[in-house]
Amino acid sequence: MTDRRLNDFVGGPEIPRYSIHRDSETPHRITITDQTAAGSAVSHIIQGDSCKVLREVPDSVFRSCITSPPYWGLRDYGIPGQIGAETALPVYLDELVAVFREVRRTLTPDGTLWLNIGDTYTSGNRTWRDTDKKNQARGMDYRPPTPEGLKPKDLIGLPWRLAFALQADGWYLRSDIIWHKPNCQPESVKDRPTRAHEYLFLFSKSKDYYYDAAELREPATSRKGWRNRRTIWSINTEPNHYDHFAMFPETLVDPCIRASSQAGDLVLDPFFGSGTVGVVALKLGRRFCGIELHPRYVDIAHRRLQETFAP
Repeated sequence: MTDRRLNDFVGGPEIPRYSIHRDSETPHRITITDQTAAGSAVSHIIQGDSCKVLREVPDSVFRSCITSPPYWGLRDYGIPGQIGAETALPVYLDELVAVFREVRRTLTPDGTLWLNIGDTYTSGNRTWRDTDKKNQARGMDYRPPTPEGLKPKDLIGLPWRLAFALQADGWYLRSDIIWHKPNCQPESVKDRPTRAHEYLFLFSKSKDYYYDAAELREPATSRKGWRNRRTIWSINTEPNHYDHFAMFPETLVDPCIRASSQAGDLVLDPFFGSGTVGVVALKLGRRFCGIELHPRYVDIAHRRLQETFAP
């Protein structure tokens, strides 16, 4: 077990120095090279459709995948081919299953997938959405219709629908972790509690897989020492100055990478967004491959990595 912690890398001389290259002739691909490594330690950001990009990747390349795909019916990113704006829930689930099928193929036999996903409610067959000043992340001006078999105001149970779909497609479903958000966003509701959690699922490609339990130890509560980490993780969301509404915190990604990979391993995020997985991977001495459809978020990830690591 390494004795380094995330804070050891933040803003101090311990941060490795990286060269970050983006060629004007190929702006859809950004290369990050560790200048302190003896070998070729290279990471990449690739702009494109995750499923199409992954189909070009050989089998058994990535040691781990940590990701958070777009949630269904939450935000219209205004780009063709986006996931999350489908009018039918089964189409959304099928598209994600197809992406994660490619993820499974490109993972090493002992690889794992850590999947963060949140739930939502049916629209009651309203096709419009009121502006919610308390939740600016709700960026869609329409709502998808109520899925077949559900009623108005039903909690969809989307995380579990996706988890079971991935399980049926061949993944081993190993754990459901509750990401408890103490500083959750307020909700304008008066007939149910405010949601303060999301799910983080652990899947494996095979029955036996790499998992360093020592990296996930937490202080014991009834005695001195340590214990195996429990399945409720209380982690605050983190403010940011980047134009991205769905950044998950570095402190959520950090234990996933520590437990599922080793120094020098290649970590995948097929929904790269603002690049949190890449930032944490580099801080922990891993390499990464981030795939992102939206060119604006590729620009954000590029700028974030430059601000964090570039000489």
